[in-house]
Amino acid sequence: MSALLAELRAIVGDAGLLALPDDMARYDSDGRGAGGAAIAVVRPATTGEVSALMRALHRHGAPVVPQGGRSGLAGAGLAAGAVVLSLERLAQAPQIDPINRTVQVDSGVPLSSLNAAAAAHGLTFPIDLGADPSVGGMVVANTGGARFLRYGDVRRNLLGLEVVLADGEGTVIELGGPVWKDNSGLDLKQLFTSSAGALGVVTRATLALQPLPANRVTALVGLATPAAAAPLLVELERRAGTLLTAFEGISATALELALAHVPRLRRPFAASPPYSVLIELSGGSGLPAGLLTNLLEEAIVPLIEIGTAIDAAVDEGDSLWAIRHAIPEGLRAHGSVIACDIAVRRGDLSRFRELAAAEVAQRWPQLVVADFGHVGDGGLHFNMVWPRDAGPAPAGLAAAVQSLVFAMVVEQFSGSFSAEHGIGPRNIDHYARFTPPPVRDLAGRVQRLVAPAGLGRVDFGAQLENAHV
Repeated sequence: MSALLAELRAIVGDAGLLALPDDMARYDSDGRGAGGAAIAVVRPATTGEVSALMRALHRHGAPVVPQGGRSGLAGAGLAAGAVVLSLERLAQAPQIDPINRTVQVDSGVPLSSLNAAAAAHGLTFPIDLGADPSVGGMVVANTGGARFLRYGDVRRNLLGLEVVLADGEGTVIELGGPVWKDNSGLDLKQLFTSSAGALGVVTRATLALQPLPANRVTALVGLATPAAAAPLLVELERRAGTLLTAFEGISATALELALAHVPRLRRPFAASPPYSVLIELSGGSGLPAGLLTNLLEEAIVPLIEIGTAIDAAVDEGDSLWAIRHAIPEGLRAHGSVIACDIAVRRGDLSRFRELAAAEVAQRWPQLVVADFGHVGDGGLHFNMVWPRDAGPAPAGLAAAVQSLVFAMVVEQFSGSFSAEHGIGPRNIDHYARFTPPPVRDLAGRVQRLVAPAGLGRVDFGAQLENAHV
Protein backbone atom coordinates (compact mmCIF):
# COMPACT_ATOMS: atom_id res chain seq x y z
CA MET A 1 0.00 0.00 0.00
CA SER A 2 2.80 2.44 0.82
CA ALA A 3 4.34 1.91 -2.63
CA LEU A 4 0.97 2.55 -4.29
CA LEU A 5 0.35 5.72 -2.29
CA ALA A 6 3.83 6.99 -3.04
CA GLU A 7 3.28 6.53 -6.78
CA LEU A 8 -0.14 8.18 -6.65
CA ARG A 9 1.31 11.11 -4.70
CA ALA A 10 4.04 11.52 -7.31
CA ILE A 11 1.34 11.92 -9.98
CA VAL A 12 -1.09 14.30 -8.23
CA GLY A 13 1.04 15.92 -5.53
CA ASP A 14 0.23 16.32 -1.85
CA ALA A 15 -2.97 18.29 -2.56
CA GLY A 16 -4.26 15.54 -4.80
CA LEU A 17 -3.95 12.56 -2.45
CA LEU A 18 -5.97 11.98 0.71
CA ALA A 19 -5.28 8.95 2.87
CA LEU A 20 -6.33 9.93 6.42
CA PRO A 21 -9.83 8.90 7.59
CA ASP A 22 -10.90 12.42 8.56
CA ASP A 23 -9.80 13.79 5.18
CA MET A 24 -11.63 11.04 3.28
CA ALA A 25 -14.87 11.05 5.30
CA ARG A 26 -16.86 13.30 2.95
CA TYR A 27 -16.02 11.07 -0.03
CA ASP A 28 -17.67 8.07 1.64
CA SER A 29 -21.29 9.25 1.28
CA ASP A 30 -23.63 10.34 -1.48
CA GLY A 31 -27.14 11.74 -1.82
CA ARG A 32 -28.58 8.80 0.11
CA GLY A 33 -26.05 8.78 2.95
CA ALA A 34 -22.97 6.81 3.97
CA GLY A 35 -22.07 3.69 2.10
CA GLY A 36 -18.37 3.61 1.31
CA ALA A 37 -14.99 3.23 2.97
CA ALA A 38 -12.25 4.27 0.54
CA ILE A 39 -8.68 3.15 1.04
CA ALA A 40 -7.51 6.44 -0.48
CA VAL A 41 -8.83 9.39 -2.48
CA VAL A 42 -6.96 10.75 -5.50
CA ARG A 43 -7.95 14.10 -6.97
CA PRO A 44 -6.35 14.68 -10.37
CA ALA A 45 -6.37 18.19 -11.85
CA THR A 46 -5.80 17.28 -15.52
CA THR A 47 -6.76 14.56 -17.99
CA GLY A 48 -3.08 13.61 -18.17
CA GLU A 49 -3.07 12.94 -14.43
CA VAL A 50 -6.22 10.81 -14.76
CA SER A 51 -4.50 8.74 -17.44
CA ALA A 52 -1.36 8.29 -15.35
CA LEU A 53 -3.42 7.34 -12.30
CA MET A 54 -5.33 4.70 -14.26
CA ARG A 55 -2.06 3.15 -15.42
CA ALA A 56 -0.61 3.13 -11.91
CA LEU A 57 -3.73 1.72 -10.28
CA HIS A 58 -3.91 -1.06 -12.87
CA ARG A 59 -0.24 -1.88 -12.39
CA HIS A 60 -0.79 -2.27 -8.63
CA GLY A 61 -4.03 -4.21 -9.09
CA ALA A 62 -5.91 -1.61 -7.03
CA PRO A 63 -9.69 -1.30 -7.58
CA VAL A 64 -10.79 2.22 -8.48
CA VAL A 65 -14.16 4.01 -8.46
CA PRO A 66 -14.66 7.33 -10.29
CA GLN A 67 -16.62 9.88 -8.27
CA GLY A 68 -18.36 13.11 -9.23
CA GLY A 69 -20.35 15.48 -7.04
CA ARG A 70 -21.57 12.75 -4.62
CA SER A 71 -25.23 13.53 -5.30
CA GLY A 72 -26.08 10.14 -6.83
CA LEU A 73 -28.66 7.85 -5.24
CA ALA A 74 -27.58 4.40 -6.44
CA GLY A 75 -24.19 4.15 -4.71
CA ALA A 76 -22.17 3.92 -7.95
CA GLY A 77 -19.68 6.59 -6.82
CA LEU A 78 -18.93 5.09 -3.40
CA ALA A 79 -15.82 3.01 -2.87
CA ALA A 80 -15.85 0.22 -0.29
CA GLY A 81 -12.26 -1.03 -0.14
CA ALA A 82 -11.23 0.79 -3.32
CA VAL A 83 -9.49 3.98 -4.36
CA VAL A 84 -11.84 6.88 -5.06
CA LEU A 85 -10.88 8.85 -8.15
CA SER A 86 -12.54 12.18 -7.42
CA LEU A 87 -12.93 14.49 -10.40
CA GLU A 88 -13.73 17.62 -8.38
CA ARG A 89 -10.45 19.32 -9.35
CA LEU A 90 -11.17 18.93 -13.08
CA ALA A 91 -13.10 22.17 -13.02
CA GLN A 92 -11.67 24.79 -15.35
CA ALA A 93 -14.02 27.54 -16.51
CA PRO A 94 -16.55 26.25 -19.09
CA GLN A 95 -15.84 27.32 -22.68
CA ILE A 96 -19.06 28.72 -24.12
CA ASP A 97 -19.64 29.02 -27.86
CA PRO A 98 -22.73 31.29 -27.95
CA ILE A 99 -23.19 31.12 -31.72
CA ASN A 100 -22.95 27.33 -31.88
CA ARG A 101 -24.93 27.18 -28.61
CA THR A 102 -22.53 24.65 -27.08
CA VAL A 103 -20.16 24.37 -24.14
CA GLN A 104 -16.98 22.39 -23.55
CA VAL A 105 -16.84 21.67 -19.84
CA ASP A 106 -14.67 19.67 -17.46
CA SER A 107 -16.14 16.68 -15.70
CA GLY A 108 -15.83 18.16 -12.21
CA VAL A 109 -17.72 21.39 -12.93
CA PRO A 110 -21.00 21.55 -10.93
CA LEU A 111 -24.24 22.11 -12.80
CA SER A 112 -24.74 25.43 -11.00
CA SER A 113 -21.35 26.72 -12.19
CA LEU A 114 -22.04 25.59 -15.74
CA ASN A 115 -25.35 27.43 -15.78
CA ALA A 116 -23.88 30.54 -14.22
CA ALA A 117 -21.37 30.69 -17.07
CA ALA A 118 -24.03 29.95 -19.69
CA ALA A 119 -26.43 32.56 -18.28
CA ALA A 120 -23.93 35.32 -19.12
CA HIS A 121 -24.67 34.48 -22.77
CA GLY A 122 -28.44 34.10 -22.30
CA LEU A 123 -28.12 30.30 -22.38
CA THR A 124 -28.70 27.34 -20.06
CA PHE A 125 -28.08 23.62 -19.77
CA PRO A 126 -31.71 22.80 -19.06
CA ILE A 127 -31.44 19.66 -16.89
CA ASP A 128 -33.37 20.79 -13.81
CA LEU A 129 -32.47 18.91 -10.63
CA GLY A 130 -32.93 19.33 -6.91
CA ALA A 131 -29.22 18.53 -6.37
CA ASP A 132 -26.09 20.13 -7.80
CA PRO A 133 -24.22 17.27 -9.51
CA SER A 134 -21.01 17.44 -11.49
CA VAL A 135 -21.07 17.25 -15.27
CA GLY A 136 -19.28 13.91 -15.38
CA GLY A 137 -21.71 12.39 -12.91
CA MET A 138 -24.63 13.69 -14.95
CA VAL A 139 -23.24 12.01 -18.06
CA VAL A 140 -22.67 8.56 -16.55
CA ALA A 141 -26.05 8.69 -14.74
CA ASN A 142 -27.83 10.20 -17.78
CA THR A 143 -29.79 12.55 -15.55
CA GLY A 144 -33.16 13.87 -16.65
CA GLY A 145 -35.02 16.03 -14.16
CA ALA A 146 -38.18 18.07 -13.97
CA ARG A 147 -37.97 19.60 -17.47
CA PHE A 148 -37.31 16.35 -19.33
CA LEU A 149 -40.67 16.76 -21.07
CA ARG A 150 -39.29 19.61 -23.17
CA TYR A 151 -35.52 19.27 -23.11
CA GLY A 152 -34.87 15.58 -22.60
CA ASP A 153 -32.02 14.03 -20.60
CA VAL A 154 -28.23 14.38 -20.84
CA ARG A 155 -28.12 11.82 -23.66
CA ARG A 156 -30.26 14.07 -25.86
CA ASN A 157 -27.98 17.04 -25.21
CA LEU A 158 -24.60 15.31 -25.40
CA LEU A 159 -22.42 16.12 -28.42
CA GLY A 160 -18.96 14.94 -27.41
CA LEU A 161 -16.87 13.33 -24.69
CA GLU A 162 -13.26 13.03 -23.63
CA VAL A 163 -12.80 9.71 -21.80
CA VAL A 164 -9.90 7.89 -20.13
CA LEU A 165 -10.38 4.18 -20.69
CA ALA A 166 -9.94 1.44 -18.10
CA ASP A 167 -7.79 -0.56 -20.53
CA GLY A 168 -4.69 -0.77 -18.37
CA GLU A 169 -2.98 1.93 -20.42
CA GLY A 170 -5.12 4.92 -19.46
CA THR A 171 -5.85 5.61 -23.13
CA VAL A 172 -7.48 9.00 -23.75
CA ILE A 173 -10.09 9.09 -26.50
CA GLU A 174 -12.22 11.83 -28.02
CA LEU A 175 -15.75 10.87 -29.06
CA GLY A 176 -17.89 13.33 -31.00
CA GLY A 177 -17.37 17.06 -30.76
CA PRO A 178 -19.01 20.45 -31.09
CA VAL A 179 -20.97 19.75 -34.29
CA TRP A 180 -24.68 19.09 -33.87
CA LYS A 181 -24.97 16.56 -36.70
CA ASP A 182 -22.51 13.70 -37.07
CA ASN A 183 -23.28 10.30 -38.57
CA SER A 184 -19.70 9.44 -39.53
CA GLY A 185 -19.65 6.21 -37.52
CA LEU A 186 -20.91 4.44 -34.43
CA ASP A 187 -22.06 6.91 -31.77
CA LEU A 188 -19.69 5.47 -29.17
CA LYS A 189 -20.01 8.38 -26.76
CA GLN A 190 -23.49 7.16 -25.83
CA LEU A 191 -21.97 3.96 -24.42
CA PHE A 192 -20.82 6.07 -21.49
CA THR A 193 -24.22 7.55 -20.65
CA SER A 194 -26.06 5.41 -18.06
CA SER A 195 -22.78 3.50 -17.55
CA ALA A 196 -22.47 4.26 -13.81
CA GLY A 197 -18.81 5.08 -14.43
CA ALA A 198 -18.01 1.43 -15.20
CA LEU A 199 -16.70 1.88 -18.77
CA GLY A 200 -14.28 4.79 -18.47
CA VAL A 201 -13.53 8.04 -16.69
CA VAL A 202 -15.34 10.96 -18.33
CA THR A 203 -13.01 13.96 -18.08
CA ARG A 204 -14.68 16.49 -20.41
CA ALA A 205 -17.98 16.88 -22.24
CA THR A 206 -19.36 18.96 -25.08
CA LEU A 207 -22.99 19.80 -24.41
CA ALA A 208 -25.76 21.52 -26.32
CA LEU A 209 -27.18 24.61 -24.62
CA GLN A 210 -30.64 26.15 -24.87
CA PRO A 211 -31.78 29.80 -24.78
CA LEU A 212 -32.80 30.97 -21.34
CA PRO A 213 -36.59 31.46 -21.37
CA ALA A 214 -37.47 35.14 -21.17
CA ASN A 215 -41.08 34.45 -20.20
CA ARG A 216 -42.27 31.80 -17.78
CA VAL A 217 -45.49 31.04 -15.95
CA THR A 218 -46.22 28.22 -13.53
CA ALA A 219 -49.50 26.87 -12.21
CA LEU A 220 -50.29 24.36 -9.49
CA VAL A 221 -53.62 22.80 -10.38
CA GLY A 222 -55.62 20.83 -7.84
CA LEU A 223 -57.45 17.91 -9.44
CA ALA A 224 -60.47 16.00 -8.20
CA THR A 225 -58.82 12.68 -9.10
CA PRO A 226 -55.33 11.60 -10.20
CA ALA A 227 -56.86 10.20 -13.40
CA ALA A 228 -57.61 13.77 -14.54
CA ALA A 229 -53.89 14.48 -15.00
CA ALA A 230 -53.45 12.55 -18.27
CA PRO A 231 -56.18 14.31 -20.29
CA LEU A 232 -55.00 17.69 -18.99
CA LEU A 233 -51.45 16.85 -20.12
CA VAL A 234 -52.64 15.90 -23.61
CA GLU A 235 -54.76 19.06 -23.88
CA LEU A 236 -51.85 21.29 -22.84
CA GLU A 237 -49.56 19.63 -25.35
CA ARG A 238 -52.18 20.25 -28.04
CA ARG A 239 -52.60 23.91 -27.10
CA ALA A 240 -49.07 24.92 -26.08
CA GLY A 241 -46.84 22.53 -28.03
CA THR A 242 -43.18 22.97 -27.09
CA LEU A 243 -44.02 25.89 -24.81
CA LEU A 244 -44.95 23.22 -22.25
CA THR A 245 -41.77 22.85 -20.20
CA ALA A 246 -42.81 20.70 -17.24
CA PHE A 247 -45.77 18.71 -15.99
CA GLU A 248 -45.15 17.37 -12.47
CA GLY A 249 -47.52 15.28 -10.36
CA ILE A 250 -47.86 15.64 -6.58
CA SER A 251 -50.02 13.41 -4.38
CA ALA A 252 -51.99 15.01 -1.54
CA THR A 253 -49.80 13.24 1.03
CA ALA A 254 -46.56 14.43 -0.54
CA LEU A 255 -47.87 17.99 -0.70
CA GLU A 256 -48.99 17.96 2.94
CA LEU A 257 -45.69 16.50 4.19
CA ALA A 258 -43.75 19.24 2.38
CA LEU A 259 -45.97 21.98 3.80
CA ALA A 260 -45.92 20.48 7.30
CA HIS A 261 -42.16 20.08 7.61
CA VAL A 262 -40.68 22.90 5.49
CA PRO A 263 -41.64 26.23 7.12
CA ARG A 264 -40.41 28.43 4.27
CA LEU A 265 -43.21 27.24 1.96
CA ARG A 266 -46.46 29.11 1.33
CA ARG A 267 -49.64 27.02 1.29
CA PRO A 268 -51.18 27.25 -2.21
CA PHE A 269 -54.64 25.90 -1.31
CA ALA A 270 -56.78 26.02 1.83
CA ALA A 271 -56.84 22.22 1.78
CA SER A 272 -54.73 19.88 -0.31
CA PRO A 273 -56.70 18.41 -3.24
CA PRO A 274 -56.59 14.66 -3.96
CA TYR A 275 -53.89 15.26 -6.56
CA SER A 276 -52.02 18.25 -7.95
CA VAL A 277 -50.04 18.94 -11.09
CA LEU A 278 -47.36 21.58 -11.40
CA ILE A 279 -47.36 22.99 -14.93
CA GLU A 280 -44.76 25.29 -16.46
CA LEU A 281 -44.96 27.10 -19.80
CA SER A 282 -42.00 29.09 -21.03
CA GLY A 283 -40.78 30.82 -24.16
CA GLY A 284 -38.77 33.63 -25.70
CA SER A 285 -39.09 37.38 -25.45
CA GLY A 286 -41.05 37.61 -28.69
CA LEU A 287 -44.16 35.98 -27.29
CA PRO A 288 -47.23 38.23 -27.07
CA ALA A 289 -47.91 39.57 -23.58
CA GLY A 290 -50.09 37.25 -21.55
CA LEU A 291 -49.91 34.39 -24.07
CA LEU A 292 -48.61 31.82 -21.59
CA THR A 293 -51.15 32.74 -18.91
CA ASN A 294 -53.95 32.67 -21.47
CA LEU A 295 -52.92 29.20 -22.66
CA LEU A 296 -53.02 27.93 -19.10
CA GLU A 297 -56.39 29.50 -18.41
CA GLU A 298 -57.90 28.10 -21.59
CA ALA A 299 -56.92 24.59 -20.55
CA ILE A 300 -57.69 24.83 -16.82
CA VAL A 301 -60.84 26.96 -16.49
CA PRO A 302 -63.12 24.47 -18.32
CA LEU A 303 -61.92 21.74 -15.96
CA ILE A 304 -62.81 23.86 -12.93
CA GLU A 305 -66.24 24.56 -14.39
CA ILE A 306 -67.04 20.84 -14.74
CA GLY A 307 -65.44 19.90 -11.41
CA THR A 308 -62.49 17.92 -12.78
CA ALA A 309 -60.16 20.55 -11.36
CA ILE A 310 -60.78 22.05 -7.92
CA ASP A 311 -58.51 25.09 -7.80
CA ALA A 312 -55.39 26.59 -9.35
CA ALA A 313 -52.57 28.84 -8.16
CA VAL A 314 -50.55 30.77 -10.75
CA ASP A 315 -47.06 32.19 -10.28
CA GLU A 316 -44.45 33.84 -12.49
CA GLY A 317 -41.67 33.25 -9.96
CA ASP A 318 -40.39 30.17 -8.16
CA SER A 319 -42.70 29.83 -5.15
CA LEU A 320 -44.60 26.89 -6.64
CA TRP A 321 -41.39 25.19 -7.76
CA ALA A 322 -40.14 25.60 -4.19
CA ILE A 323 -42.98 23.35 -3.04
CA ARG A 324 -42.10 20.68 -5.60
CA HIS A 325 -38.40 20.74 -4.73
CA ALA A 326 -39.12 20.61 -0.97
CA ILE A 327 -41.04 17.32 -1.12
CA PRO A 328 -38.00 15.05 -0.51
CA GLU A 329 -37.09 17.17 2.52
CA GLY A 330 -40.63 16.88 3.85
CA LEU A 331 -40.64 13.10 3.45
CA ARG A 332 -37.29 12.70 5.23
CA ALA A 333 -38.50 14.85 8.11
CA HIS A 334 -41.55 12.61 8.55
CA GLY A 335 -39.65 9.34 8.79
CA SER A 336 -37.62 6.71 6.97
CA VAL A 337 -38.06 6.97 3.20
CA ILE A 338 -38.31 3.98 0.85
CA ALA A 339 -37.69 5.30 -2.65
CA CYS A 340 -38.86 3.72 -5.90
CA ASP A 341 -37.77 5.65 -8.99
CA ILE A 342 -39.96 4.11 -11.68
CA ALA A 343 -41.37 4.85 -15.13
CA VAL A 344 -44.36 3.48 -17.05
CA ARG A 345 -46.34 4.64 -20.06
CA ARG A 346 -47.95 8.00 -19.31
CA GLY A 347 -51.45 6.58 -19.69
CA ASP A 348 -50.68 3.84 -17.14
CA LEU A 349 -49.53 6.09 -14.31
CA SER A 350 -52.89 6.53 -12.62
CA ARG A 351 -53.70 2.80 -12.71
CA PHE A 352 -50.23 1.87 -11.46
CA ARG A 353 -50.49 4.32 -8.55
CA GLU A 354 -53.85 2.91 -7.54
CA LEU A 355 -52.79 -0.74 -7.71
CA ALA A 356 -49.40 -0.22 -6.05
CA ALA A 357 -50.84 1.90 -3.23
CA ALA A 358 -53.49 -0.76 -2.55
CA GLU A 359 -50.86 -3.53 -2.39
CA VAL A 360 -48.65 -1.53 -0.06
CA ALA A 361 -51.57 -0.64 2.23
CA GLN A 362 -52.64 -4.27 2.45
CA ARG A 363 -49.18 -5.62 3.30
CA TRP A 364 -47.71 -2.72 5.29
CA PRO A 365 -50.56 -0.54 6.60
CA GLN A 366 -48.20 1.71 8.57
CA LEU A 367 -46.35 2.82 5.44
CA VAL A 368 -47.39 6.22 4.10
CA VAL A 369 -47.42 6.47 0.30
CA ALA A 370 -46.25 9.95 -0.71
CA ASP A 371 -45.57 9.85 -4.43
CA PHE A 372 -44.59 12.67 -6.76
CA GLY A 373 -42.65 13.05 -9.97
CA HIS A 374 -42.30 13.77 -13.64
CA VAL A 375 -45.62 12.43 -14.87
CA GLY A 376 -45.27 14.34 -18.14
CA ASP A 377 -42.66 11.78 -19.21
CA GLY A 378 -44.12 8.79 -17.35
CA GLY A 379 -41.66 9.03 -14.46
CA LEU A 380 -42.75 8.71 -10.86
CA HIS A 381 -41.01 8.75 -7.50
CA PHE A 382 -43.31 6.20 -5.90
CA ASN A 383 -41.93 6.92 -2.44
CA MET A 384 -43.15 5.67 0.91
CA VAL A 385 -42.39 6.75 4.45
CA TRP A 386 -42.21 4.69 7.63
CA PRO A 387 -43.31 7.37 10.14
CA ARG A 388 -40.85 8.33 12.83
CA ASP A 389 -43.50 7.93 15.53
CA ALA A 390 -44.12 4.30 14.45
CA GLY A 391 -40.77 3.23 15.89
CA PRO A 392 -37.91 1.55 14.02
CA ALA A 393 -38.79 0.14 10.62
CA PRO A 394 -38.83 -3.68 10.46
CA ALA A 395 -35.63 -5.30 9.23
CA GLY A 396 -35.69 -5.89 5.49
CA LEU A 397 -38.73 -3.68 4.93
CA ALA A 398 -37.20 -1.51 2.19
CA ALA A 399 -35.97 -4.50 0.20
CA ALA A 400 -39.35 -6.24 0.43
CA VAL A 401 -41.29 -3.14 -0.61
CA GLN A 402 -39.00 -2.36 -3.53
CA SER A 403 -39.14 -5.98 -4.69
CA LEU A 404 -42.95 -5.83 -4.78
CA VAL A 405 -43.17 -2.41 -6.46
CA PHE A 406 -40.49 -3.09 -9.06
CA ALA A 407 -42.06 -6.43 -9.98
CA MET A 408 -45.38 -4.67 -10.60
CA VAL A 409 -43.69 -2.00 -12.71
CA VAL A 410 -41.71 -4.38 -14.90
CA GLU A 411 -43.97 -7.44 -15.10
CA GLN A 412 -47.42 -5.84 -15.16
CA PHE A 413 -46.70 -2.50 -16.84
CA SER A 414 -43.56 -3.17 -18.96
CA GLY A 415 -41.93 -0.22 -17.20
CA SER A 416 -38.54 0.64 -15.72
CA PHE A 417 -37.45 0.06 -12.11
CA SER A 418 -34.84 2.84 -12.47
CA ALA A 419 -36.17 5.76 -14.47
CA GLU A 420 -33.37 8.23 -13.72
CA HIS A 421 -31.29 7.14 -10.71
CA GLY A 422 -29.25 4.70 -12.81
CA ILE A 423 -27.61 1.44 -11.82
CA GLY A 424 -25.36 1.03 -8.79
CA PRO A 425 -24.70 -1.33 -5.90
CA ARG A 426 -28.01 -0.36 -4.29
CA ASN A 427 -30.04 -1.72 -7.20
CA ILE A 428 -27.78 -4.21 -8.96
CA ASP A 429 -29.92 -7.12 -7.68
CA HIS A 430 -32.98 -5.60 -9.36
CA TYR A 431 -30.97 -5.15 -12.55
CA ALA A 432 -30.00 -8.82 -12.50
CA ARG A 433 -33.57 -9.88 -11.72
CA PHE A 434 -35.37 -7.89 -14.40
CA THR A 435 -32.81 -7.72 -17.22
CA PRO A 436 -33.05 -10.73 -19.57
CA PRO A 437 -29.96 -13.00 -19.54
CA PRO A 438 -29.08 -12.34 -23.21
CA VAL A 439 -29.10 -8.60 -22.53
CA ARG A 440 -26.95 -8.99 -19.42
CA ASP A 441 -24.56 -11.19 -21.37
CA LEU A 442 -24.21 -8.64 -24.16
CA ALA A 443 -23.78 -5.77 -21.69
CA GLY A 444 -21.14 -7.74 -19.82
CA ARG A 445 -19.23 -8.45 -23.02
CA VAL A 446 -19.29 -4.76 -23.97
CA GLN A 447 -18.07 -3.83 -20.50
CA ARG A 448 -15.20 -6.33 -20.62
CA LEU A 449 -14.24 -5.11 -24.09
CA VAL A 450 -14.27 -1.40 -23.25
CA ALA A 451 -12.94 -1.66 -19.68
CA PRO A 452 -10.91 -4.89 -19.46
CA ALA A 453 -8.91 -3.55 -16.52
CA GLY A 454 -12.07 -3.12 -14.44
CA LEU A 455 -13.55 0.11 -13.13
CA GLY A 456 -16.33 1.21 -10.82
CA ARG A 457 -18.74 -0.88 -8.79
CA VAL A 458 -21.22 -2.18 -11.38
CA ASP A 459 -21.03 -5.47 -13.27
CA PHE A 460 -23.46 -5.22 -16.17
CA GLY A 461 -23.11 -8.96 -16.77
CA ALA A 462 -24.26 -9.64 -13.20
CA GLN A 463 -26.12 -12.86 -12.44
CA LEU A 464 -28.79 -12.78 -9.77
CA GLU A 465 -27.00 -15.14 -7.42
CA ASN A 466 -23.83 -12.99 -7.33
CA ALA A 467 -25.18 -9.57 -8.20
CA HIS A 468 -23.51 -7.76 -5.29
CA VAL A 469 -20.18 -6.28 -6.42
